[in-house]
Amino acid sequence: MRAALTPIERKVYHFLLDHLAEHTFQPSVRDIAKHCRIASTKTVTDLLASLETKGYIEREAGRSRGVKLLGYAGPVGVIPMPLVRVVAGGGAAVVTASLSIDRSMVPSDECFLVEVSNDSAVALCVYAGDLAMVHPVARSRDGDTVVVRLGDQVLVRTIQRRGQAVVLLAGDGTAPLELGPSDDFAVLGPLAAVIRRPAPSALGGAADPGSAEG
Repeated sequence: MRAALTPIERKVYHFLLDHLAEHTFQPSVRDIAKHCRIASTKTVTDLLASLETKGYIEREAGRSRGVKLLGYAGPVGVIPMPLVRVVAGGGAAVVTASLSIDRSMVPSDECFLVEVSNDSAVALCVYAGDLAMVHPVARSRDGDTVVVRLGDQVLVRTIQRRGQAVVLLAGDGTAPLELGPSDDFAVLGPLAAVIRRPAPSALGGAADPGSAEG
């Protein structure tokens, strides 16, 4: 998961995204300093190093414009959001792809996407195969809809806390799922949005045999 950005890191990162979209090449260190009103080019270099450490960019040593935006593809005003595959046991998550999403639809740069597993929450209007946007820096409170890793599965549930236990509710009348310290789970964060993939037929698959052409 990507680490949180400071306000000035976010300003630099967004400038890198928009400059590349508008000009097809990255700004120089001096360009960044001028746009973001940073007095020292060394400060800009340090900020780029921090963005690299936090997993937002890669840099090519010795090149003034040698910045690669990880997962980036899109016009001005978007942000590349990683699609993450969770790992049982809480191991390092794997980034499998990135989607470019309008920044106005994203509550924070640290958000990421995970695919909801077969054990989905239909009563919460979330289905297997949906992409759940996780807001990892927001605090989840009782009654919030959250995204949970259980083993290597991803669930969307309403959360309640009972002491050290976490109770997950599907909202469809099924028995609550109660998890404790000995269970392999993690609350990834509140659900910020759901992206529904089109059905296979909408992607050029076979026609519905019940349909008719007229």
